[in-house]
Amino acid sequence: MHKIKALIRIARPYQYVKNGFVFLPLLFGYGIKEIQPVVLTFFAFFAFCLAASSVYVLNDIKDIAEDAQHPVKRRRPLPSGELSKSEAIVFFLVMVVLSLLVAYLLLPVKFIAVLAGYLFLNLAYSLYLKHHAIVDVVCIAVGFVLRVCAGGFAAGIYISHWIVIMTFLLALFLAFAKRRDDIILSENGHDTRKCIDGYNIEFVSASMGFMASIIIVSYLLYTLSPEVIDKHGTNQLYLTAFWVIIGVLRYMQITFVENKSGSPTLVLLKDYLLQAVVILWIINVYFLLYVM
Repeated sequence: MHKIKALIRIARPYQYVKNGFVFLPLLFGYGIKEIQPVVLTFFAFFAFCLAASSVYVLNDIKDIAEDAQHPVKRRRPLPSGELSKSEAIVFFLVMVVLSLLVAYLLLPVKFIAVLAGYLFLNLAYSLYLKHHAIVDVVCIAVGFVLRVCAGGFAAGIYISHWIVIMTFLLALFLAFAKRRDDIILSENGHDTRKCIDGYNIEFVSASMGFMASIIIVSYLLYTLSPEVIDKHGTNQLYLTAFWVIIGVLRYMQITFVENKSGSPTLVLLKDYLLQAVVILWIINVYFLLYVM
């Protein structure tokens, strides 16, 4: 039982929130009106959850020494000794095989290609790319874009360039916030990541402000775009931008004032205001697209 709990912890199921991005094409492509796209998207979500767990296990295997120096990560199963490296490797392989098996049996070929690309990207990230500043956050952002593409391919829904670019921008914003937390830990004497040498507080903070501005402007342009208004039959999508602005401001407050941006997923799961903003944004979008 102790080993099972350790395996669940190393799989990090709370991080599956990130895989919610596979549902974006379903929401904006009117896929929720039919059963098949919804079912296929849930299968895609499940496959990505398995793949994501394999990625987290691989990262932990590669980062045992670094995590042992981290004030929080040193409690993870591998650096704490709850799991052996060989046990983690077996678990990693099982998760990879299961994710690809689900994709092969239940989902289109295009989805399998995207999932394989996601796994390959994260393998390269864990082994090499994460040690290079800028490249590391770009890899994280591309991973989110792949989730969106996977959701579109699974449900057979066209993927708008707007969703792709805004997903990329939002993921970059969150990745920079995470790096800022790493820098603060490094300045306090904790060894974190090699790529931190390529960052400092001024650069990361400026990058976050830059990304926040682009996210808001891009979202406003999206909601006011003639092609989007024509597609959705409403010129009131701009009303949902208020939730985006509030959400970005709240996350910046958490990052700059509270210094708690180490894990975007945990930030969302613990912050009631962010949760309210996300829920209200979804309700607002659903009302404008499906009710009005």
